[in-house]
Amino acid sequence: MSKKILVITGDFAEDYEVMVPVQVLQIQGYEVDVVCPDKKADGTIQTAVHDFAPEYQFFVETKGHVYHLNKAFDEVKVEEYLGLYLPGGRAPEYLRYNKKVMEMVEYFLKNKKPVCAVCHALLLLAQKPCDAYIKDKNITCFPSVRSEVECAGVKYNSKDEAVTDGNIVTGQSYMSHVPMLQQFLKVLEAAK
Repeated sequence: MSKKILVITGDFAEDYEVMVPVQVLQIQGYEVDVVCPDKKADGTIQTAVHDFAPEYQFFVETKGHVYHLNKAFDEVKVEEYLGLYLPGGRAPEYLRYNKKVMEMVEYFLKNKKPVCAVCHALLLLAQKPCDAYIKDKNITCFPSVRSEVECAGVKYNSKDEAVTDGNIVTGQSYMSHVPMLQQFLKVLEAAK
């Protein structure tokens, strides 16, 4: 069985939500392809860092790292992958309107392959046609996207940093990495 994981992301994705999970998956022996629409294998994305400072009413966004992609988006064959990981940050806000991205995400959901989405990446799962696959699922996400995700008919869990429901693992933010990635690795192992 394939040990390949697909990561779909874009400019201004959350820095930690791209870098840390990719490294953890690689440490566990997975081959990870990080792609972005309209970008080649030698392309880059600009990440963003979101800090949760108590003196502000909302998070602060600053420039993160330049992240180097390792596969061209147009070369992805989704059937070659065991699972899908979707980072949050700003990228999901516009990626959800890309038809090819949504077809790729739907493929994993429809075929009940492992999917992990964190923070704002739940916007991709709540977008048509993917919303049909998360209806009645227990999920979590960053609180500011809760209402959009609830409109997709999910059971929102605000208590747990990470939640698994079947093949879908969700996390609230990069601060949820430990429980979220532990759960995702279990789902991936069961899918092999």
